[in-house]
Amino acid sequence: MLPLRFLFTFAGLALLPAGVSAQQMPPKSATPRAGASSVLIYPLTLTTQANLDFGLLASNGAGTVVIDPVSSKLSTTGLVTSLGGNPRPAAFIGASRSASVVIIRIPKQPITIRRIGGTETMVVRDFTLQGQDKRTLARSEAFAFNVGATLVVAAGQAEGVYSGEFDVTIQYP
Repeated sequence: MLPLRFLFTFAGLALLPAGVSAQQMPPKSATPRAGASSVLIYPLTLTTQANLDFGLLASNGAGTVVIDPVSSKLSTTGLVTSLGGNPRPAAFIGASRSASVVIIRIPKQPITIRRIGGTETMVVRDFTLQGQDKRTLARSEAFAFNVGATLVVAAGQAEGVYSGEFDVTIQYP
């Protein structure tokens, strides 16, 4: 009989209203406010998360600027100096529909970028990939990777903003 009495006592306590003697506090917002975000990708697709950016540069002559896709670090050679900005490798994300192998292809040949509002150009070469170009994926798995490269700055390079595009593709064999 003792176990039965214990169960009834416990059930009776659960029915009492909570916080009968406590005062109600007005709701407060968290400061700072929290954010929420998501990236929606469809299987067998590739989405650009960030563009390749060599940042702000100063040049007193020829040199190169390298963005490492693994560490995201920038290095310069010759008479080129980094002045900051937001240098970063290009970032991509993709997804598989089922367990599969993905082959990532980045440019093997240099590309030319052009000064906005002008005809002057610079060359971007030696594209590098974060990780292996061939990846084995599980079913419905997302995969992300970065792409770095080398920017070639010529002696007497015209001042301005330079822009161009390069292709990154994924192949599902």
